[in-house]
Amino acid sequence: MKNKMEIKYPASLPDALQESTLQFEREAKIAMAVKLFELKRIPSGIAAEIAEMDRISFLLELHKYGVSMINMEVEELASDVENA
Repeated sequence: MKNKMEIKYPASLPDALQESTLQFEREAKIAMAVKLFELKRIPSGIAAEIAEMDRISFLLELHKYGVSMINMEVEELASDVENA
């Protein structure tokens, strides 16, 4: 069973952003998932689940938010390359 969270926001917010309610809520879910992924709080698979999309689509969406698909520190990446 999945948990559900309710977030209250001003009814005028989607209009102020020139979006429909559906577009705004979808973007809010994606933004939350992207931020949690960027902070390394969750892996991309869980982030994709929150954003209600498949993992590949989620990873391809990251550039719109200025977030790298490879969520590793330079040292981690260098170590992985060295040990490959």
